[in-house]
Amino acid sequence: MSDIANLAPAYIRSIAPYQPGKPITDLARDKSLEPSQIVKLASNENPLGVSPNAHMAMMDALDEIARYPDGNSVSLRDAVCEKFNVTPSQLVFGNGSNDILELSARAFLAPGDEAVYSQHAFAVYSLVTQAVGATGVVVPAKEFGHDLDAMLLAITPKTRMVFVANPNNPTGTLISKAALKQFISLVPKSTLVILDEAYDEYLTDELKAESIGWLAEFNNLVISRTFSKAYGLAGLRVGFGVTSSAIADLMNRVRQPFNVNSIAQAAAVASLGDDEFVERTRALNQAGMVQITQGLQKLDLTYIPSFANFISFKVSDARGVYERLLNQGVIVRPIANYEMPDYLRVSIGLFSENARFLEALDQAIKA
Repeated sequence: MSDIANLAPAYIRSIAPYQPGKPITDLARDKSLEPSQIVKLASNENPLGVSPNAHMAMMDALDEIARYPDGNSVSLRDAVCEKFNVTPSQLVFGNGSNDILELSARAFLAPGDEAVYSQHAFAVYSLVTQAVGATGVVVPAKEFGHDLDAMLLAITPKTRMVFVANPNNPTGTLISKAALKQFISLVPKSTLVILDEAYDEYLTDELKAESIGWLAEFNNLVISRTFSKAYGLAGLRVGFGVTSSAIADLMNRVRQPFNVNSIAQAAAVASLGDDEFVERTRALNQAGMVQITQGLQKLDLTYIPSFANFISFKVSDARGVYERLLNQGVIVRPIANYEMPDYLRVSIGLFSENARFLEALDQAIKA
């Protein structure tokens, strides 16, 4: 390593960068395939695209693209307040919900502090923890999900933050409303609970935790939401955190100015008002989940029951199967970096995309 690289702290040099899903353009170039013939089911994106209302709002917002965006996201702030019955002072907006996770770490973690999170949980928790020099404490998973009792036992006086994903990525497991609320109530008030609800919109009403209503009871709770999944705005990068006013104030102090662009803000406002699009998204996802799980059963493959818009399944020679799927123009996600080397994760797509995946998978496991 060069002397210049050694100027960075050791905890920065040792970070393993986040590995996103393989882009369609890369696969087309690598395999000499036509992009239109490639099916990407790797990054949990919305196969319906974006709400028509959001598309129109983006087109309108282009007229002001030469101007800086509203640094306080006032229109979006008002829309979120109306939708979720919160106050403006409780909100933090980010360049995707990943930004909310990073802002929480930057505001509340320092070298010597600890953050607790589960094995098989979203990789960004460890990345944002390590990036500020804090220590990540990984708690072994229980049936591929969070072992809440063990996570409570892992909390020490050094613990400043606990990350919980519900539903969890990449396993799709869900913590019940009662268990989650009890867990939060038992976490010391001096420790923040970062509740990542990126896939909340895919849950039926009876399964939703309704955690935003808990904020009046728990002033150490930070809830992270995104517009990248059910709302279909992954390419625009917009998310928000809702918490106590005191926590939001500190997170906003480390937030970059203009971190949510004007096109994203306009699209997010319009998306919040289009409940019909979210309902169509949820219905398509539920039907696609049945289609894929039935297909996996026919192939005699085991899988982890999922409450999100993806499913992780076990297969012999997972890396080889992944590569053979790529050769057929189908992109899924290997998750060996989540300590699941025998699993692949597939996003739920359109009916035709799911069928194409199952057909390609059948050929890949027989090759």
